Amino acid sequence: SIPESLTARLLNVVALDVRSNQLKFLPNSIGCLSKLKILNVSSNLLRTLPKTIENCKSLEELNANFNQLSVLPDTIGFELINLKKLSVNANKLSFLPQSISHLTSLRVLDARLNCLRFLPEDMENLINLEVLNVSQNFQCLENLPYSLGLLVSLVELDVSYNKITSLPDSIGCLKKLQKLCVEGNPLVSPPMEVFEQSLQAVKEYLSEKMKAGQSPPKKQSWVGKLVKCGTFNGKIGGRPRGGREGFIMISEYRSIEGLASPRYMALLSPRRLFSPRKYLTK
Repeated sequence: SIPESLTARLLNVVALDVRSNQLKFLPNSIGCLSKLKILNVSSNLLRTLPKTIENCKSLEELNANFNQLSVLPDTIGFELINLKKLSVNANKLSFLPQSISHLTSLRVLDARLNCLRFLPEDMENLINLEVLNVSQNFQCLENLPYSLGLLVSLVELDVSYNKITSLPDSIGCLKKLQKLCVEGNPLVSPPMEVFEQSLQAVKEYLSEKMKAGQSPPKKQSWVGKLVKCGTFNGKIGGRPRGGREGFIMISEYRSIEGLASPRYMALLSPRRLFSPRKYLTK
């Protein structure tokens, strides 16, 4: 444990690294660290984060990987307006709080190796998000929100090893997307022959589907927002000269920041994953 009185006196600390211990909780006085920019509490035994963490207004990077978190503070996204990187992989999260969608400065969201069943519906406010990794959620994640198409800065999207059967059409509007990982899903739409061509082919397929009005009625309202954001104009652009745009990870699976490869999937059972004696490494 960390004494409440100790944390309360660290008022000028900018980076706090307490990873690889046996911490079961963090002191509430951590909210006194108004100048804290980097907090690393990974590889501990934390089941929750104190709500007072929201008072760390200067926080830019939060690493809570390899713990036993089942929930995040409900209002965490309303207060940490400067947060740029949120890493909560290898926990027991079944959902992310809706307030996550208010982290407008967020650039990296890593929530792989959890038990996520869904993502927040309204993610369009994450205008600076560049990397989204929700892979390997033990096949609990079946659908992706349509609002992904409004992530105007997204460069990398990893949804591999889930239970997703179709990608939302709005993904075809992600102009900056360069890397799309979909391996290990029972995907039907787009069909595999489209994936085998290029990322550009996938974008064109999804854009054509949107243009044809094949999206479910409840999602039609998003089209107006996509047009307003300039990510969709109803026209399909030609292929860029000099090669394919971006690439898709299907048959070959490589890592984003040390992601586990398929041959190690057997190691990812919940019993092994959360054992205090075993940790995944790069």
